[in-house]
Amino acid sequence: MLLHEILEQKLKQAVATVLPDAETASILLRPCPDPKFGDYQTNALMALAKARKMNPRQLATEVAAKLDLAQWCEPVEVAGAGFLNFRLKPSAFAQALREAADGQHLFFESSSEPRCFAIDFSSPNVAKPMHVGHIRSTILGEALARILRLLGHLVITDNHIGDWGTQFGKLLVGWKSQLDPAASQADPIAEMERLYKLINAQCESDPKVLEQARQELVKLQSGDEENLRLWKEMIALSQSQFERVYGRLKVKFDYTFGESYFNPMLKKVVDELTERGIAEVSEGALVVHFPDIPELKDHPAIVRKSDGGFNYTTTDLATVLFRWEGGVWKAQPNEIIYVTGAPQQLHFKQLFAVFRRWHPEATVKLSHVWFGSVLGEDGRPFKTRTGDTVRLEDLLDEAEERALKVIEEKNPELEQAQKREIARVVGLGAIKYADLTQNRQSDYVFSWDRMLALQGNTAPYLLYAYTRIRSIFRKGGEQTTYGAKEFVLSAPEELALARHLLNFGLALEAVVEDYRPNFLCSYLYELAGHFTSFYENCPVLKAEETSRATRLALCDVTARVLKQGLEVLGIETTEQM
Repeated sequence: MLLHEILEQKLKQAVATVLPDAETASILLRPCPDPKFGDYQTNALMALAKARKMNPRQLATEVAAKLDLAQWCEPVEVAGAGFLNFRLKPSAFAQALREAADGQHLFFESSSEPRCFAIDFSSPNVAKPMHVGHIRSTILGEALARILRLLGHLVITDNHIGDWGTQFGKLLVGWKSQLDPAASQADPIAEMERLYKLINAQCESDPKVLEQARQELVKLQSGDEENLRLWKEMIALSQSQFERVYGRLKVKFDYTFGESYFNPMLKKVVDELTERGIAEVSEGALVVHFPDIPELKDHPAIVRKSDGGFNYTTTDLATVLFRWEGGVWKAQPNEIIYVTGAPQQLHFKQLFAVFRRWHPEATVKLSHVWFGSVLGEDGRPFKTRTGDTVRLEDLLDEAEERALKVIEEKNPELEQAQKREIARVVGLGAIKYADLTQNRQSDYVFSWDRMLALQGNTAPYLLYAYTRIRSIFRKGGEQTTYGAKEFVLSAPEELALARHLLNFGLALEAVVEDYRPNFLCSYLYELAGHFTSFYENCPVLKAEETSRATRLALCDVTARVLKQGLEVLGIETTEQM
């Protein structure tokens, strides 16, 4: 059991002694905002006192009297209106460091109550290039999946690609009449994008082309052999692009179920909604009204259009049911998470509300983890200089090239292949970190200079901190070991670094509580800052034996936490920069 968990358990036992009827699940220890007040703190006693009309400070005093934590802490302090402050002894820090150095833990443990999560993220459209708009969903979804898995949860990732709909009628018209075979061979995604734009423009000005596109779509939906073949070819060409981008980003999906997979289920969904009186006809369409939900009262959800066609809501309802029932993975999720942009908030509120009425017995938690936009330096949606949407592959290429220039300036003596590999890690890591370090619900300005800077809260800064630690062990020789049976922490910088290391698990848990990886980014940035202060004030290799062993352990464990933290953010590390 981790140190803060031991203290938390002891605290709950003390509360139960003083208040036998108290519910202790909400009694938590959290790091003190200001170290001068201690290392951990709880304000939970104030709520317990208020509910019982007791004096909160008096309750805190009584609980503190029941705490025997001399093995780990100085006497617990009662502060303010009823806070309890816990100050760890240096020996407690040293013991936790020893356990981490010996591989017993890395300041976090797997959840004692593992859950099953299904996460829907990225979701690009077939026949279109992946662009900068996909970056946030892809990176955020992958980071959440990694963090949940690290904490021992079962995670199922599903890429719900857009491979069905009216655009394919237009694409089929273009493919059959305007295809440039040479262009398709060179860049099939760009050629399909050209065809779509061309035919879409013609549809707007020529009703005959629009009718032709409608007929091609009907033929596809009716199972026409040629149209199905061409449609499958478009999907295959798009999938190769997706896999190339995901491969570079080190993003993996357990499953990829496109919209087409759910098409056979849609009629049954609508029939059930109608039979149960959930959906009703309105102006020829079939809709669900929400008279009891104020924010949706004026926003009915359409589940079948007036022309008889289905839409995203219908498909998503079939998808929720499929996932809740265990899909093909035969594990019923406790929670289904959708990682999409802020404009889809209304859609998901409607979707979840309809599903709750359709299947009131379902206890699965439905979460929309939404995010803001990526903006250019002008504060508008990020575009190329010509005003086009930025292709994701072009963005990744530019990240690597810009990082390469920085590395060539800093370390011109490295082999070219080594420079390129470091540039790949740093460039792609910089893009990911710049996104994840933001509050996900905020828009942010995309700035190459800021994200590639070696100072500030950036991936290069953290990666440099990691390589600096690794260089200590290279200088000390591979035979460098801790050597001491016990560690002694005495310098303020040693204690500050150890104190921060202890909170790694709490940072991971904070991410999961509200799906905000920026909490982990802030933790890692502060960790790198504590290490820098330690490194500048505490000699490592030249220290006397006990201090040397302690400081090597601090270096090693810090490097491992940095590496693990970056890894669950989807960021690789490198031994040199």
